[in-house]
Amino acid sequence: MKKDKVIIIAEAGVNHNGDYELAKKMVVKAKEAGADYVKFQTAVPELVVSKYATKAEYQLGTTNSDETQLEMTRKIHLPLSDYKPLKLYCDEIGIKFLSTPFDLVSIDLLSKLNMDFFKMPSGEITNLPYLRKVAQNFDKIIMSSGMASMDEIKNAFNVFLKNGIKRDNIIILHCNTEYPTPMEDVNLMAMIHIQKELGTNVGYSDHTLGTEVSIAAVALGAKVIEKHFTLDRNFSGPDHKASLEPNELKAMITAIRNIEKAISGSGLKEESPSEAKNKPIARKSITASRFIKKGEIFNEKNLTVKRPGIGINPMRWDEIIGKTAIKDFQYDDLIELI
Repeated sequence: MKKDKVIIIAEAGVNHNGDYELAKKMVVKAKEAGADYVKFQTAVPELVVSKYATKAEYQLGTTNSDETQLEMTRKIHLPLSDYKPLKLYCDEIGIKFLSTPFDLVSIDLLSKLNMDFFKMPSGEITNLPYLRKVAQNFDKIIMSSGMASMDEIKNAFNVFLKNGIKRDNIIILHCNTEYPTPMEDVNLMAMIHIQKELGTNVGYSDHTLGTEVSIAAVALGAKVIEKHFTLDRNFSGPDHKASLEPNELKAMITAIRNIEKAISGSGLKEESPSEAKNKPIARKSITASRFIKKGEIFNEKNLTVKRPGIGINPMRWDEIIGKTAIKDFQYDDLIELI
């Protein structure tokens, strides 16, 4: 996990609607947008959702309201057998593969695919068997923290530490698990609170509409940005409406890379190489405001301050007043001393 470069995860999630070919198209679009990783969601629906589980309010508005959460989940997840070829396809076109497992069987599957790190969803933050299983299979973890209190985050974090995961190998993403997240509920400074409380790297998993909050998170020090995207927001399915389309994803990534450059300087207020050439043009010098005869005394009536800034610095004004002209100076001439 590079500390000098924001990790950008393009969250395909289940926006392929269970269609492997659509998932491959999403891989291509994530690559074209400039994402570091494209991430999916891996699950055995029957191991994740009981027949009694209801849908979230946002899911009722974006999917068939007559179906159960289990029925919906069965429709939108790829079979486990698709993830290895999908990972190989990512390798082939040059983008890194990730997938978030939602059950223990899926953890086992993904642990064999040589992912760079494990990405944990918010909903499993209070699932102790899950947390322990993760720690047994991965040594680098990115954990989302939607819906969680600080105590719940600490408890999950400590499970990882107790099971041998190094503090520096854990990144916690501030997150709000509402799709889309209202701006007034973003509470972006909570990301800084997590960082201070746990002394670990942080990031942001963004479920807002638009891109500005992700960009702001980078400016505040996020090491990871995760953002849902879709090929078309008009597709049916639970997450499309709160996702970026490919051109928006690309614009967000471009903005983040620009912000990275903008905050990567020394932090000292000093002249930059690009602006040095403009100093003589934009700054001023002490000049003659009228003809000044040799031997005349410089005063506020025969001197002024004008561009260019290649002569005597106007901060020396008080030093120059009262001195004697060493030669004749024409109007606008730069003043000179011996």
